[in-house]
Amino acid sequence: MYAIETQKKQYQTYILCDRTANSQVAIVPERGGLVTRWTVGDRDLLYFDEERFANPQLSVRGGIPILFPICGNLPDNRYTYDGKTYHLKQHGFARDLPWNVVDRNTEDCASLTLELVSSDRTREVYPFEFQLTFTYRLQGDTLEIGQRFTNPSDDRVLPFSTGLHPYFLTRDKSQLRFLIPSKQYWNQIDGALQDFHGQFDFDLDEIDVAFSQLSSHNAAVSDEAGGFQLKLEYNSPFSTLVFWTVRGKDYYCLEPWTAPRNALNTGERLIRIHPRSSLEMLVRFQVQPL
Repeated sequence: MYAIETQKKQYQTYILCDRTANSQVAIVPERGGLVTRWTVGDRDLLYFDEERFANPQLSVRGGIPILFPICGNLPDNRYTYDGKTYHLKQHGFARDLPWNVVDRNTEDCASLTLELVSSDRTREVYPFEFQLTFTYRLQGDTLEIGQRFTNPSDDRVLPFSTGLHPYFLTRDKSQLRFLIPSKQYWNQIDGALQDFHGQFDFDLDEIDVAFSQLSSHNAAVSDEAGGFQLKLEYNSPFSTLVFWTVRGKDYYCLEPWTAPRNALNTGERLIRIHPRSSLEMLVRFQVQPL
C-alpha cells in the first residue's frame, strides 16, 4: 500500500510511503527539491545535518542534493559564454532554489514530481532557458529519481552538466567494500591519476576522487557492519562517479555526474540540448541485506 503524507515544520515536507515494505522517503521541494531521509525498515540510509538545514544561509550537508547546471566547482567560480563572464558557485543553484510540486501518484508506487524553471534570478548567473522535471519514485527497497531536462528556447542550445550528491550514512567506514566499475581515479586533491584496488585510505583527512572511465552503469557498496549492500544504477549520460568523504564524519558520498569539474568552460562531456528538445535520465538506488 502506497501513500504520500505531508508534514509542516520549517518547510513543507512530502513523505512517500510504501507501508507494505515499511519504507519512506522525505522530500522538501522548497529547499532545492532535497531528499532529506530514506528509510527501509528500521534502517536510516542517509546522513543529514539538521542544524545546517535549519539555516538557509548555509549549503545543505546531507540527504540527496541536486547538482545543476554544473557539478563541482569552476576556477574562481567563473565561466565565459558569448564573450561575457558569469559567476556560478559550486554545484550550481538547483539545490538552493524552491521547486514546485506538479504531480503525485500512489498507484503502482509512491511518486512525487517536482519542477524547476528558469527565471530572472537564474538568468543572472546562467543565461539559458530550462525546465527541469524530477520524479521521485519509492517502491519497496528501491528509490528511483527520473529526470527530464527540457530546452524551451527557440534558438539557443542548452549546455549543462548535472548530478546527484547523496550522503550515505555509515558508522564504520573500515567495514565498507566497494564495487566501482573503474580501475583508476583522478585524485581531486593532488591532481594525480591513481590505480584503484577496491578500497580507500580512511585515515586521510579528506578523500575526493573522480572515476571518469566507467566500464558499466552499475556500482555497489557493501556495508558489512550494517549488514546491507547499496546498489547504484544510472543511464548513459552519467559518465563520472565521484567519491567524497572526510575523516570523523559518519557519511560517504558516491555521486553520479554527467561531466567532470569545469565542463562549462572546457566543454568536456558537456550535455547540449537543442532548442525545443528534451533529455531523460534515471538514477536508481536499491538496498538489500548481505
